[in-house]
Amino acid sequence: MSKTAERATTANGVAQQGHVSCPVAPPRVSARRRRPGVIALSLALIASGGAGVAVLLLQVGHRTEVVTVVRDVQVGQVLTERDLGKASIALDPAVKAVEAADLESVVGKRAAVELKPGSLLAPSQVTKDSLVKAGEQLVPIGLKPEQVPATALVPGQKVQLVRVPAQGATSSDTEGETSPQTVSGRVVKASQAAPGTGVVVVDVATAAADGPTAAAWVAAGTLRLVLDAPDGS
Repeated sequence: MSKTAERATTANGVAQQGHVSCPVAPPRVSARRRRPGVIALSLALIASGGAGVAVLLLQVGHRTEVVTVVRDVQVGQVLTERDLGKASIALDPAVKAVEAADLESVVGKRAAVELKPGSLLAPSQVTKDSLVKAGEQLVPIGLKPEQVPATALVPGQKVQLVRVPAQGATSSDTEGETSPQTVSGRVVKASQAAPGTGVVVVDVATAAADGPTAAAWVAAGTLRLVLDAPDGS
């Protein structure tokens, strides 16, 4: 054999050895063990999430027909159908409103508070009773800005009408009075301050026997209004 053949054989042998590869074992993949408890918890969370979304969609989609106020209504005014309207809204359970089906039941009742257009009508805002009861009289009292209490006057608030000495009165004019004269009353309505003067007119219900006395004090400019403590305490 020639050297050339030997080199070829040797080269072929090396080439053959270079191409020979040993079998490679596939990597072992350890299968994770599925825990039944984790699977059950996952399914429960998915189910509860879907239920929550369904409840939310139902709440958003549920609308209630309610009664609304469409015109200004003063305290004590009798409600008519022209004062009221209807609206369909998604009503929060915490909000108390008269349902549209009960609109006829509030027509003819009186406004217990001042009602503004665009607001919902609540059951507590109407009353079947007159704000001036039998045996009472209504006395309008004008209060100057310095006489108006800082506490807002609201219907039903108890007050005392107090007679004070007239301006310019001498001590001899009042020396026979040991204590101020007072009349008990109840606020029926308080107006807004008049532009320019700031005078507030308060309608006060008093006993029929005290009405003329209080009116005379108003005319003489000797009447002052004092708020009673809550619950008369």
